[in-house]
Amino acid sequence: MYNRAVVHAHTALFAEFQADLQEFGAIFQKGTGEHMKAFLILEDGTVFAGTSIGSARDMISEIVFNTSMTGYLEVLTDPSYAGQAVVMTYPLIGNYGVTPDMESKKAWPDGYIVRELSRMPSNFRCEGSLEDFLKEQDIPGIAGIDTRALTKRLREKGTMNGMITTNEDYDLEEILPRLKEYVIGDAVSETTCRERYVLEGSGLRVALLDLGAKNNIAASLNRRGCEVTVYPADTSADEIIRSKPDGIMLSNGPGDPETNISIIEEIGKLYQTDIPIFAICLGHQLMALANGGKTYKLKYGHRGGNHPVKDLRDGRVYISSQNHGYAVDASSMDPAVAREAFVNVNDGTNEGFEYAGKKIFTVQFHPEACPGPQDSGYLFDRFVDMMKGGA
Repeated sequence: MYNRAVVHAHTALFAEFQADLQEFGAIFQKGTGEHMKAFLILEDGTVFAGTSIGSARDMISEIVFNTSMTGYLEVLTDPSYAGQAVVMTYPLIGNYGVTPDMESKKAWPDGYIVRELSRMPSNFRCEGSLEDFLKEQDIPGIAGIDTRALTKRLREKGTMNGMITTNEDYDLEEILPRLKEYVIGDAVSETTCRERYVLEGSGLRVALLDLGAKNNIAASLNRRGCEVTVYPADTSADEIIRSKPDGIMLSNGPGDPETNISIIEEIGKLYQTDIPIFAICLGHQLMALANGGKTYKLKYGHRGGNHPVKDLRDGRVYISSQNHGYAVDASSMDPAVAREAFVNVNDGTNEGFEYAGKKIFTVQFHPEACPGPQDSGYLFDRFVDMMKGGA
C-alpha cells in the first residue's frame, strides 16, 4: 500500500529540486566560463600569466601588495590606492561578493591582482560579484597567478611598476621603458571632494580636510556626536579657521607627500593656531613636513590589517590597519617641536607624533580601520577629549 498524496508531494519536491539544480548549473557555467589570457609584466622584465578579470584594457601602474584577509571592497574603495595596482596576498578573494561597505563612491586602484577570484559569492548582504564590480568600475585585473611569488619579488626588490595586458603579442622591449617612466601624478586633487559638505551632529564641530579621505574617518567622529564639515584639499587655512571649529582632522590620501607643496603651507598655518588637530596617514606626513620633517619612500610599504604599533605613552602594542608607501624620518624632527608617540614594532619606523605645546597628535596608521582591527579606535576618543579641553 502507498499513500498517493505523499507520492505526489515527493514528486513535486523532486521536480523543484531538479529546477533548482538546473539553475545552479547555469550559474556555475556562467561563473566558470572561459576568460581571456592576461599578463602582468614587471619593470624588471618578470612576466606572470593568468586570466583577465574586470576591464580588458591595458594598465600601467605601481604594483603594491595588501596582506588583509578580508575587506577587499574597502581596499578597492580606499582613495589612498589612487595610482597603484593592488596585489591581494590572501589566496581567495571575492567569496562574499560586493556588500554595502564602500569607503568612497568609487574604486580607486588602477588594477587588481589575485590568486583566485570567487565566481559564486555567498553572503546575505551580497549585491553582486566582485568581477562584475571590477568591470563596472573599468578596473583591469588578473587572476590565476602565483601571488606568493609576486609578493616575495616585491619584498626582495622593492615596489615596482607593472602592466596588466591581454595582448598576447606584447613587446617587452617597447613596454619596459614605459614602465620605468611611470610616476603617480597629483593624486590628492584627483581623490578629494569637489565641494564642502556636512555630516550633521549635535556635539563638537570638526573640520575635516579631505586629502583622499575614507568615509569611516568622518563616520567615526560622527558616531561620537561630532558635526563634521568636510573640506576639499585645496581649502585655505583661513577659511577653515574662520569657521571656528572645535577641532581639525587631516585625512589619509595617496601619493608622495612632498609633492603637496601648497597644502603643506596651509597646514603650517593651521599648526600656528590653538585649535586641536588629529592627523592620519598622509595628514600625519604633511604635518611633519610643515614643521621641518623629512619623508622617504619605504621599500615596499605597509598595507594590511595586521601591523603592530607601540604606543610610547604606556608601551602597549596595538594591531593596526595600514596603507602607506612613505614614512616620516623621526630623526629629522626637532624634539622641541614633536615627540615620537608611536613606532612600528616590525621595523621600527615612525608611526606618530605628539607636538610640544600644542593640542596636536598624528598617526601613520588607520584608527578608523575598515578593513582591519578596531584596537586603536580609542584615538578618536582622545581627540574628542582634547577638543573638550583635556590633555
